[in-house]
Amino acid sequence: MNGHDDYAALGLGERKRLLAAFEGLARRLPFSYKVFAYRRSEVSSPEAFIARFKRDLVNFLTDNLEFFQGFDRVKIYYDNGQQMVTSALHGAIDFTLSKDAVLYRLASAQDYRLFQTVDYLCTLELTDVKYREKCLTETDVKVFGADYQAFKKNHLARIRRKAM
Repeated sequence: MNGHDDYAALGLGERKRLLAAFEGLARRLPFSYKVFAYRRSEVSSPEAFIARFKRDLVNFLTDNLEFFQGFDRVKIYYDNGQQMVTSALHGAIDFTLSKDAVLYRLASAQDYRLFQTVDYLCTLELTDVKYREKCLTETDVKVFGADYQAFKKNHLARIRRKAM
């Protein structure tokens, strides 16, 4: 969206066309998702964040345990981008699900379409927060427009049909 790296030579129109094509792919992929979002002001320290995220994730996994137990393996793909997230993920998942049923894999967005989809989902959910708090960036407005209702209808609502 920002026109960085491999997309630096592409104009905004071309990037938006690629985003629309990717949105179409994401809507057709068979997945369900859950997003956890926290404000920095709500967690006083890294330890407080880890504890809160771990608790929330354990509650989510427990509430949906039958769903997760329906699989032989649960694969966790993460890029180890934030140590606090890594710690909370391992703690909650290892506590809730059988260690024999969980596989952790190092992932990069370049290698996995589903990882790119997760990045897209997080972008949409963060953009939703920015719309509600009236703190859109210039890129947000260029890509999604300034009309929050249009953003919800054309982007967010379509993908949230897959939310758990």
